[in-house]
Amino acid sequence: MIKNSLKNVRESLLMSKSELARQANVSPITITRIEKGKPCRMKTKRKLLLALGFNLTDKNKIFRD
Repeated sequence: MIKNSLKNVRESLLMSKSELARQANVSPITITRIEKGKPCRMKTKRKLLLALGFNLTDKNKIFRD
């Protein structure tokens, strides 16, 4: 079960997994795991939100936990 909308948001911004991984300073494998609904650290969520151009207060727009 997917608990986040990371893939939808990333694709709506026309961003590849590799590009997001580079901007967030995480591995592309991490992006894949998160998009499949695997858990991730709060630090990783912060990096992804900022790399996508969101504010930290927008967490619920991507992550639903």
